[in-house]
Amino acid sequence: MAHIDYYFSALSPFSYLAGTRLEEMAGRHGATITYKPLDIMALFPRTGGLPPGERHPVRNAYRAQDLPRQAKKAGMKLNLKPAHFPTNAAPSSYAVIAAQNAGGGHMGALVHGILRAVWAEDRDIAQEDVIRSCLEWAEFDPALADSGLLSGAETYAANLEEAVAAGVFGSPFYITDDGEKFWGQDRLDDLDMHLSGTL
Repeated sequence: MAHIDYYFSALSPFSYLAGTRLEEMAGRHGATITYKPLDIMALFPRTGGLPPGERHPVRNAYRAQDLPRQAKKAGMKLNLKPAHFPTNAAPSSYAVIAAQNAGGGHMGALVHGILRAVWAEDRDIAQEDVIRSCLEWAEFDPALADSGLLSGAETYAANLEEAVAAGVFGSPFYITDDGEKFWGQDRLDDLDMHLSGTL
């Protein structure tokens, strides 16, 4: 059975635009997924990147054109300047970690719900009520927002170190158990072909 390590930031618009295609693909191929939320702002300087606010204006201008195009292609609502960006992604990331450990809900729905809250609903994912509603929507116990904070913080930090060691430099980033790496929601078709053995 194939396995995918999914590294992502809860603040990433490109992870949002991936929707739940990863989960649908994994279902078709019988693959498992480990969700590894990480601190993207800490990842960038360690892997040669810059946060959007520090990038050259021409790069940000391209991003401002490309994101709406990608949203239109995906048929998804996107607010290019969300009300709560950037915000503290750690609390929602801890909730993802706790939910994965607890089981019983739908991880893809949880992750997408958190990302959608930022990029389509203008909600602040640093707020407990927002995190609880995302957990509940994905059929997890909302109380997970309050539990496992210490272990969540430890795993969140460990995910960053694992990502750097594995060659991750952006979000979303997918690594299969045979070492193939795919960066960006626009490489999900390539991942799909790889899992099917055609690429």
